[in-house]
Amino acid sequence: MTPQTRSYSVPDISCDHCKRFIESAVTPLPNVEAVEVDVAAKTVTVTGGDPVETEAAIANAGYTIA
Repeated sequence: MTPQTRSYSVPDISCDHCKRFIESAVTPLPNVEAVEVDVAAKTVTVTGGDPVETEAAIANAGYTIA
């Protein structure tokens, strides 16, 4: 089974610190294969993992999903 890729709009992303902080919150989640944070587009793209856990990790890192 191919893991799902989901993209989230996260308007609070403003710098590389945000990028690293979100990546460090989401990457360790079970079954997450890839995390890509685009600062300019203010998006987080995640391959694999559970969507509920991913959204919770982003929120717990202090960012709002639009």
